[in-house]
Amino acid sequence: MNDYSSYRRQEILQKVQGAGFRPLDVMVTGVTGAGKSTTLNSLFKKTVAEVGSGTDPMTMELDSYSLNDAVRFWDTPGLGDGISRDAQHSRKLIDLLWKTYSFDGERNVYGFIDLALIIIDGSTRDMGTVYRLINDIVIPNIQHDRVIVAINQADIAMSGRHWDSSANAPDGTLRKFLGEKSLSVRQRIEEATGVRVPVPICYSAERDYNMTALIDLITSAIPDSRRELMGHSSS
Repeated sequence: MNDYSSYRRQEILQKVQGAGFRPLDVMVTGVTGAGKSTTLNSLFKKTVAEVGSGTDPMTMELDSYSLNDAVRFWDTPGLGDGISRDAQHSRKLIDLLWKTYSFDGERNVYGFIDLALIIIDGSTRDMGTVYRLINDIVIPNIQHDRVIVAINQADIAMSGRHWDSSANAPDGTLRKFLGEKSLSVRQRIEEATGVRVPVPICYSAERDYNMTALIDLITSAIPDSRRELMGHSSS
């Protein structure tokens, strides 16, 4: 796939227009090092988001990138950089989730962010910060059915083993491992947060592997209405 901006674009456009908003605003979040910026760069086929290295992540502010006229992504600071930074970043995430818009002079106010996409590093076993992000920041501030999860770095999920470089895809062993990991992550999220998210997809932004599955996940989760603010919704 050379141009993700056109992949399922018309279908996405029809869905969001039918729901009464445009574009679809997707908040991209996760812990530091999960590959949020790399994911955006892979989707856009160019460097739109700076990628950090080591303990100096680049995304400290909120930046938005329009893939096309139907989808806009919001890159956010990752958690896991220490108590002080995490407190600052958490506030930015919550503020973004409570950002609003109105069509009729504030009489009807809606949530600006339509979906929250949580990216998880497929090579890590430490899910504590991920659960804290979901449980303490995302879930209290957006409806549960607007939360989706994707597992990045599928190529190094088994420490680089069983990745077929010639095919740029996992071999059978790694594919089975990734399938089990998706179900395990979903179950662990439900146990830790009480929220049952759609089955996470596995991909590798670095290898440009299975990126269409990420767009498929987003497309399948597009809401059928504008987002009511928490406290004003039955969700």
